[in-house]
Amino acid sequence: MHRGSCLCGAVTFKVSVPLPAPDACHCSLCRKQSGHVFASTDVPKSAVTVQGEEAVIWHQSSEKVRRGFCGTCGSTLFWDPVFRDWIGVAMGAFDTPTQTTLGVHIFVADKGDYYEIADGLPQKPG
Repeated sequence: MHRGSCLCGAVTFKVSVPLPAPDACHCSLCRKQSGHVFASTDVPKSAVTVQGEEAVIWHQSSEKVRRGFCGTCGSTLFWDPVFRDWIGVAMGAFDTPTQTTLGVHIFVADKGDYYEIADGLPQKPG
C-alpha cells in the first residue's frame, strides 16, 4: 500500500498495487502545470482510493485528458486519460519510500531550454 497527499492534507490517497517505474514528462502542458517536469506513475484507477475527493479540482486540458489538483493548496496530484482504465499519480505527492525509480523521459522534444537530461535513462521525443 502506497500513501500520499497534497501539501495541505485536504486530499489523501492510497494506491493498493506496486508502483510501476514512473515517467518524467517534458511536454509544455506538464511543465506549465507542475512548474518544471511532471513525474508520474500509471496505476489502475481501481487501485486508487481518494479521501477528500471533494477538494480535487479537475482541469480538462484536452478532449482526452483531465488534470487533478488540490483546490485548497494547488498541489498537482493526477493526470487522468478519461477514456482509459488507468491514472497517472504524481510522484511528488507520494509519501516515501515509493519502492520504484524513474524509468523514462517522454516528450523530450518539447523540453525546456534551461536544463539538460543527463541521467542516462531512455528518452522518447514524443
